[in-house]
Amino acid sequence: MMSQTLLSISLTLLVLPLFYSTTTLAALSPLGAPVQPTPAPTPPAAAPTTPLVPTSPGDNSPDTTTTSIDIAGILRKANSFNIFIRLLKTTQLINQLNSQLVTIKSGGLTILAPDDSAFSELKPGFLNTLSDTQKQELLQFHVITDYVSSSNFDTLTNPVRTLAGTKPGKVELNVISYGGSVNISTGEVNTTINGIIYTDKHLAIYKVGKVLLPLEFFPSKIAKAPTLAPAPAIDAAAKAPKPDKEKPSSSEGSSESSQVVPTETSGAISICGTLVSLVLGVVLIAVLTT
Repeated sequence: MMSQTLLSISLTLLVLPLFYSTTTLAALSPLGAPVQPTPAPTPPAAAPTTPLVPTSPGDNSPDTTTTSIDIAGILRKANSFNIFIRLLKTTQLINQLNSQLVTIKSGGLTILAPDDSAFSELKPGFLNTLSDTQKQELLQFHVITDYVSSSNFDTLTNPVRTLAGTKPGKVELNVISYGGSVNISTGEVNTTINGIIYTDKHLAIYKVGKVLLPLEFFPSKIAKAPTLAPAPAIDAAAKAPKPDKEKPSSSEGSSESSQVVPTETSGAISICGTLVSLVLGVVLIAVLTT
């Protein structure tokens, strides 16, 4: 009995240290959720450079001259360009641009497209005041006669040539690119390029914030050349030459003065002579009477 008691006590003393150490380790290292790696901070979003309308698969081929490009369809996919599309169709400029892109072999076209909100900023009824010729010129003013990528605006030479032609001081498009921003000025309107609508190897379409109005549409603001004032009227009497006798020469004046002086002198001499004669007569009479 004593031996069993001692055996039990010995087993208890052996088990207690093991239980105590297990409990201590469990308390020191509790089970928890697995540690997740800290995600890296997201960099700030850059300015959008992706076209609103993606390039078609055919545009990636080496030769795109035979690919039909529908400019109106591209603008329709981009949304909010309904007025610009309608003007392109009514002036039939859309057919000219599409056919030009089909046959083009080098260079290209760049279209600066204002959206519907840009047209809403115009004076009410402004488009109705334009003739058909002016509407066509207005749209041609939005088309640069060369392909300009988004990074090559700083290579343009002002004034930039458009389909509207070159009219110094009347139809001029000036482009200034600085710090990733492209500013456009017409003399009447100042705006910027707000986004890329479409781009491939021969066609680039950009969204502009305002309708580009040429200065030619506002004749009162065009600097006019200074006009000379009319010459003052000259009186006929003042213009006619005066007779020579009214303005005698110095020689004639001298001759007249020489003639007047002797006349006055002879009169004085005759008077003196008369007085002398009278005095002599009185003296003679007095002598005779004595």
